[in-house]
Amino acid sequence: MSAIDTTFETLRSQGKKAFMPFVTAGDPNLEFTGKVLRKLVEHGASLCELGIPYSDPIADGPVIQASYTRVLDQKQKLANILDAANTWTAQLSAPVVSMVSYSIIHRQGLENYVMRAKADGIAGAIVPDLLVEESAAFSEICQREDFSLIQLVTPTTSRDRALQICETSTGFLYFVSVTGITGERTELPPEVVDQVGWLKERTDLPICIGFGISKPEHVKMLSPVADGLIVGSAIVRKIAEVEEKGEDTVLTEIGTLVDELISAMNA
Repeated sequence: MSAIDTTFETLRSQGKKAFMPFVTAGDPNLEFTGKVLRKLVEHGASLCELGIPYSDPIADGPVIQASYTRVLDQKQKLANILDAANTWTAQLSAPVVSMVSYSIIHRQGLENYVMRAKADGIAGAIVPDLLVEESAAFSEICQREDFSLIQLVTPTTSRDRALQICETSTGFLYFVSVTGITGERTELPPEVVDQVGWLKERTDLPICIGFGISKPEHVKMLSPVADGLIVGSAIVRKIAEVEEKGEDTVLTEIGTLVDELISAMNA
């Protein structure tokens, strides 16, 4: 059983939902990423999603794209990020999963990536550009090493294909709430509730919903049907203000946002 499986089993036994924040590794620097992760877990994050910067956006909106660009401009390397993750994960009481392009995994070597990430405390990988039809080899390695492979289902995914994705995913299923890119939304489509409800009847995997979630009203709408909620751009946008506002102010604002969203999720 992976660390992610254990987390969801514990949450279910307590009747709770998972709150999963996203942060970009190395934005504005690796030291501050560690501080943000600690702050997120202190305020109740169940697990954290660590974005590995990549040059070609994969459904990333402008806020996350900009954060990736800032890190790439520093010439930050994957090895440096994983070295830092080794320190972060040892200090955290919640699992960390990597959001990573399959191009990066392929370049490292499928087994090499899993073994290195696992050794540095990473519990799994969300791989948004890995087609389910091409996922068998990586899925086999992940299952053998108890390293969760989290795949995405979107509002336009056919039902047959969604079930196929469930079969090759472990840890949890990432349900994309909207068509399009990441980023804060004023409103979320109400049909996502029915779509997730249909899927929950057909898989035992926890289903976490992401994209566009940034307000308590979004959380109240989705939490009854979701096992967890993923919030990214709203947090990354605050991190982008660290030079202007200072680290302490940004960390406080992040903590306040997380408190508001978790409170709405458990209402």
